[in-house]
Amino acid sequence: MAIGLIIIGDEILSGKRADKHLPKMIELLNARGLQLDWAEYVGDNRERITATLQRSFASDDIVFSTGGIGATPDDHTRQCAAAALGVPLALHPEAKILIQQRILDTAADAGKTIDLDTPENLHRLKMGEFPQGAALIPNPFNKIPGFAIQRHYFVPGFPVMAWPMMEWVLETHYAHLFHLQPRTEKAVLVYEAMESTLTPMMEALEAEYPLIKVFSLPSVGSETQRRHIELGVKGDPQQVEAAFTKMCAGLDQFRAEYEPA
Repeated sequence: MAIGLIIIGDEILSGKRADKHLPKMIELLNARGLQLDWAEYVGDNRERITATLQRSFASDDIVFSTGGIGATPDDHTRQCAAAALGVPLALHPEAKILIQQRILDTAADAGKTIDLDTPENLHRLKMGEFPQGAALIPNPFNKIPGFAIQRHYFVPGFPVMAWPMMEWVLETHYAHLFHLQPRTEKAVLVYEAMESTLTPMMEALEAEYPLIKVFSLPSVGSETQRRHIELGVKGDPQQVEAAFTKMCAGLDQFRAEYEPA
């Protein structure tokens, strides 16, 4: 199964807020010997969010989705997830209790009494309306849960809430996948080289060592460093060692100037 991330919100695409979820998701996965396979950004558009989720639900992927699970007019993720699955929204009974408890706690902290049946408090319960059959993702920050359904995990857009919820999902549901495939990476900086010259060697390495990937990251250089390519191999540790040795031998044949990255 691949692991994907969907980041929802006009505020990301407009630049009002900088996305922090992508690097954090990569960090959480890397710490557990996993890797992110894909990521998508989607604005607050119901048709586009629904189409994106229809596609991801049709896959076998593990998918995290951030943003849009509130109850304001620009929050569409709950409704779109239900539409993508062809199921109705339903108020989750445990979510109802948690939301009401949050309302009571907030009132108590302010020294107030509260009526749970006012229109505004009844409206807050919409945050607990999830696609029928969904399970809850606990929110340690303010108790308002996210939801999970068909290997998709929906959390708020706020990092302070989203990140511990993502971590909980990984630890609770996917600990059996941690560090299943040992991985390593080795690279060199090759100075003043052309990628087109090195490409046949890179292709030959991947053909000979199927458990590795070769990567090439060119740089135009700077005031302190010459133009170079970060050239390396990553994947299965044994094959990485063999492929890296062969790659360096190939660079020597090209009389390339290089040093460890």
